[in-house]
Amino acid sequence: MSTEIAHLRRRLVEFTIQCTTHLELPPIVKYSALSLFFDRFRPSVVSRFLQKKKKAEHWLLQPLTESNLQLFVLVSIWISCKMHCSRGLSVQSLKSLGDKMITEQLFTVRDFMEAELVFLKVMKFEIGTLNMAYTLLDDLFIHFKEVAKVGELLNFEACMDMMDLLYEKEETSVLYHSSTSLAASILVSSYIITVPKQQCEFPILPWVKMVTNKEEREVVELVGYILSHVLYSHPS
Repeated sequence: MSTEIAHLRRRLVEFTIQCTTHLELPPIVKYSALSLFFDRFRPSVVSRFLQKKKKAEHWLLQPLTESNLQLFVLVSIWISCKMHCSRGLSVQSLKSLGDKMITEQLFTVRDFMEAELVFLKVMKFEIGTLNMAYTLLDDLFIHFKEVAKVGELLNFEACMDMMDLLYEKEETSVLYHSSTSLAASILVSSYIITVPKQQCEFPILPWVKMVTNKEEREVVELVGYILSHVLYSHPS
């Protein structure tokens, strides 16, 4: 991956996080939007219109500028909100956010409506987000607190910070293709980082193996990979 494309990806991840934070949306919406855009929409667009040199069917896809990609990020948030929030975002509020956050181009309400249809067509209207790493991790965390007193010391915010960082690079985001392994490994990683060493007595690896059916060796290797990325790529 070229440096320019890598930097664009990081900016788009940061844009997604900033927008969901600004809108005060629950984490499930953020991770659903990240999944829809980075795991499915963006790869489909690249495959269909860049690698195959096929002419795009809509002006929002050709040229695929950073502003247009930011618009599609907002659409992914919009769709995620419809799935996970009791009260969805209005297109007017989405446009207002776009006016503030997208600096290179001004999009109309009609552009947002068209972008949603383009997004859904690229996704072939398959927008389910079952078995996301975040939902599996949340379930694991709740279960962990039920069986271990030390679960109260595990920092779930640290788990989410790791998930955000792993989306920044293409090579680390592929971990999201194995949701259960990733969820288990992030829980263990957060346990290692945030629980005081003198209280790390709970047999977390055997427990994770029991509840996820993932081999300890696989989890340990993935934990090492995650921690090396988080601690060395983003030192505090």
